[in-house]
Order: sequence, then structure tokens, then C-alpha cells
Amino acid sequence: MLPWTWALVGIVVTVLLAAGAIGARALTPLGGLVAAAFGVVIVVLTGFAFLALLILFVVASVLATRFRFEEKQKRNLQEGRSGERGVSNVVAHIVIPTALAVAGGLPGAPLSTPVTALFFASALSFGGADTFASEFGVLAGHARSILNGRDVLPGTNGGVSLNGELFALFAAGMTGLSGLLLFWAFGVAIPNAFLFFGTVLVAGFVACQVDSVLGETLENRGYLTKGSTNFLGMLSAVAIAALALAAFGVFR
Repeated sequence: MLPWTWALVGIVVTVLLAAGAIGARALTPLGGLVAAAFGVVIVVLTGFAFLALLILFVVASVLATRFRFEEKQKRNLQEGRSGERGVSNVVAHIVIPTALAVAGGLPGAPLSTPVTALFFASALSFGGADTFASEFGVLAGHARSILNGRDVLPGTNGGVSLNGELFALFAAGMTGLSGLLLFWAFGVAIPNAFLFFGTVLVAGFVACQVDSVLGETLENRGYLTKGSTNFLGMLSAVAIAALALAAFGVFR
């Protein structure tokens, strides 16, 4: 947990960043308000490295969303009216990182700092992989069902493309690398660097596939919403990271 003076700085920075995101139409006003509230919890409990990694995820998501946006609009594949993310999207992607900050940042918290850092990065790795797969994959011009390989329209829940998969892998890898650099720069303890990077990469990419399966099997049938599918996908990334730590005997 940050000292109160640095906590105040973190709160101000978080609020200003959320206001900037609203002004840039990256977030709706309500989405920005929710992001600011959760972001304050994250930075106060875990520090600036965690906030910085979250900010990188948001910025990368916005850039991916705005890429060839007019083309996405013409094909009715855009996010929101002008690429903005609403409250449901924000909640789906920030609840788990915030819960991890609480589980690892409060006095006597059940998670150690290295475990919190790994889980947090893995959660955002899924967010980046899922966003990149969606925003770049829909531009591929074709997609196939992740379950049976049949041709489906780009943007269909459960539809995947080579283009989307490669960008998902890239986003997961960049999240792992960014996490390594940020946690090192801010002096945050992490597990072995190779274990950290490999786990974040695999967790994010595999969880992206889980999200696609859930989208095709449950979301398409109305049992899940887009937000709940994303939430479960991110939860699966944390579960994969936990399994990796347990397998290497460094869970605590």
C-alpha cells in the first residue's frame, strides 16, 4: 500500500487519466467514472507499476479499436459509436485486476507481491489478447469457428482467424514484456523472469481461446453477455497462472 502522500498523487493521476480518456472519447462518461474508481483502488493498494500496466492496456486497446475504424463502421463491427468503451466493457476488464489488488495490497493480504504481480499481468494479458484478436481479426476478411472450423462472418462469437491469433499472441507477449520492465523499474518483486514472461504469455493467449469457446457455446445461445464472457475469459487467465505457479511450486 502506498504512503498517503504518494496515494494522493496516485489518485490525482488516475482521475486525470480517466478524464482524459473521456475527453478523447475512448471511454463513455460513466465508463470513465467507473475506471477512475477502480483505478484509484489499484494504485493506492499496489502502486504505480500496476497502474502503469493498466494504462498501457487501455492505450493499446484504444489504438487497436481506432485502427481502420471507418472500415469497421461500414461493416458494423466497431466498438460503440466512435470506438468508445462503455461501463459494461470497463467493468468486465477491471473487476478482476482490482480484486487482485485488494487480495495482494491490503495488510495481511492472502497473496504475496510476486503472485499478485503475475496474476495481475496475466489478467491484463488476456484483455490485450482478446482486444487485439477482435479488433485486428475482424479486418482479416474471413474467419472460422474455433470449434468446428467452418467459415463464419468476421466478428462472429467464436470466430477466429490467423491474423487475429497472431495479434493475440503479440499482445500477450507485449504484456509480459511490459510487466517485466515496469515491475523491475518500480522495484516490484516478481517470480523468476522467465516464469513470469512465459506464464503471462501463455495465460493471456490460451484464455483468449477460452473466451472464443465461451462466445460460441454460451454467448451465442444467450446464456452469457459479451461482458460476462470477457470476465470469465480473464478469470481463466488468472486460473492458468495459478496452475503454472502451483506446477513450479512457487505459489506463495
